[in-house]
Amino acid sequence: MPTSQQLPIVLGITGASGSIYAARTLEWLLLASCKVHLVVSPDGLTVIRQELGFSSSITLETIVDFIAAGHKLMADSAPDSLGDLAAVREAAQSGLLQIHRSDDYFSPVASGSYRTAAMVICPCSGTTMASIAHANGRNLVHRAAEVHMKERRKLILVPRETPLSSMQIENMLRLSQAGAVVLPAAPGWYHGVRGLSDLVDFIAARILDQLGIDHDRVRRWQS
Repeated sequence: MPTSQQLPIVLGITGASGSIYAARTLEWLLLASCKVHLVVSPDGLTVIRQELGFSSSITLETIVDFIAAGHKLMADSAPDSLGDLAAVREAAQSGLLQIHRSDDYFSPVASGSYRTAAMVICPCSGTTMASIAHANGRNLVHRAAEVHMKERRKLILVPRETPLSSMQIENMLRLSQAGAVVLPAAPGWYHGVRGLSDLVDFIAARILDQLGIDHDRVRRWQS
């Protein structure tokens, strides 16, 4: 019987700012040999293209280009710590990564009978959060999140918005009370920040922590 560590992780990317967090998280999941089901909403792809200068669709053939676009954005701060794209390519092409259209309700992650370890939505738009909070799903990201809620599996939401309206705060509270983890993309500054990559890595590392994946990607707080 597969353990929770061996079960796949669902990663949803929606139309909020902060697509670089998703690129880094996906990179680290693949380098940790995690099986990943990736779903990118149409608005999520629009934001990726605007923020990272990535002009393609997200496919197995272009996934390394997507991650490399994140590297390019961070390259001026810590070029020696940006990772091995060849290893990412090998992991993605080994079968660890599956990519699903956001309108494909025949995807396995649309069903509670398909076992997964957890789901991350990074970044998570306010519209996505509202849809999940009120069980009003309109795409595969919403549906997969609803599956994780009803099956009592871990759901991690990474909003990146400021300021927040009362309705957004209420939706976060509603989801938190239902068992979801709300992990805002609000990086700390106490770990020796030298550049953009340190701030991106802080959030990606916290996501891996919530998933229970051992890593030494960032310097941890020490008294």
